[in-house]
Amino acid sequence: MALVDKELTCVECGAPFIFTAGEQEFFASRGYTNDPKRCSPCRSARKSQQRVGGMGGGGGAREMHPVVCDQCGVDTMVPFVPRGDRPVYCSDCFSAIRR
Repeated sequence: MALVDKELTCVECGAPFIFTAGEQEFFASRGYTNDPKRCSPCRSARKSQQRVGGMGGGGGAREMHPVVCDQCGVDTMVPFVPRGDRPVYCSDCFSAIRR
C-alpha cells in the first residue's frame, strides 16, 4: 500500500501539520503504530522542556549543602543532604578513601 501525506492537527497549538509519507515510513520502520500528536515546533518545545525539568536533566544546577569534612575538617559543599549517621568527606578525602 502506497503511503500518502496526511494532514493532522496538533493537540498543543491546534495548528494543522503534514505527516509526510516519508515520516510515515520512518515511524513504521521503528514499529510506531500511532500518528504524531504534535507539530514539529511543539514537539521540539516539549523535548527541551523535558530535558530541563525531567529526571536526570542535564545542565540544571544542583542544590549544594555546606558540610565539614569528617576526616580533614575543611569546609566543603556536597550535592546531598547529610543524614548525620554516616561520615561526609571533601572530594580530596573521598578520592583517597576510594582508592
